[in-house]
Amino acid sequence: MSLDPNDDRPPYMQVSSVLRAEILTRKFEPGTQLPSGPELAKRFEVARGTVTRALDLLRDEGLIVTRKGSGSFVRERTERPVGLRPHLEMAFADPHVTVDFAGFSSETLHGAMQEPLDKIRAGRLRPESITVRLLLPDTTAPMAVPTLVDGLADDPALRNRARDIALTHAAGIKHSVEVLAELGLVEKATVEVKVYRATSLFKLYVLNHRDVFFGFYPLRERTLTVEGEARTFFDITGKDTTLFHHATGPDGESMGSQYVQQATTWFESIWDTIAYEREA
Repeated sequence: MSLDPNDDRPPYMQVSSVLRAEILTRKFEPGTQLPSGPELAKRFEVARGTVTRALDLLRDEGLIVTRKGSGSFVRERTERPVGLRPHLEMAFADPHVTVDFAGFSSETLHGAMQEPLDKIRAGRLRPESITVRLLLPDTTAPMAVPTLVDGLADDPALRNRARDIALTHAAGIKHSVEVLAELGLVEKATVEVKVYRATSLFKLYVLNHRDVFFGFYPLRERTLTVEGEARTFFDITGKDTTLFHHATGPDGESMGSQYVQQATTWFESIWDTIAYEREA
């Protein structure tokens, strides 16, 4: 197969993207050996050096290991620290895209979605439908965080700030996704937002009912001027969250498959029972 001439990325990144997708979708099972360098070079019609750089990327991401004299193998582990962006882009390559998010504000998701959405607008990705569901905390009631350092007291101004952050990113996601249907680039595109009475101390992504990304929010003390007054408070730091990836296996009985099933069940149970439509 030759690489996409309309793809602006360097050839080694295109090769790594294809191999990454095949690893994560279990075309190459954990523990199996990848084709040799010459075989990959012939397959992608690229130089050996291009293949070497592509494999270096996958090795840096923890997806493969190289054994001297034996070749490159898919790592046995299904749980590892990962970045969300490349996996999200692969999810958008499917005909029907579903993204379920539970967390504090969906800020990271908002940023990570821009590249695959740009590729849809450019005609390089062509899903038929996109369904996004955002499960956020209800900020109208006291929360564990954000909270003032002094006495761990609740502060409505901090909750209003959290509400504004959540609304900004949820609205941004909703507009950027749903406009694709208005432009006729996808047949159907919807974004739903619900809130529930809980403090989000972790973030969860479920992509295409196949991949789960989970991480705990670290807490930090910070001082900011909020509504004209300096406040010192404990807050979450979503950008510092380490995500772990769990993927379904071919037999449905692997640890990854069970994790995806349980995460999906948890999300559906909250969404269908105690979550409600309301401004976050």
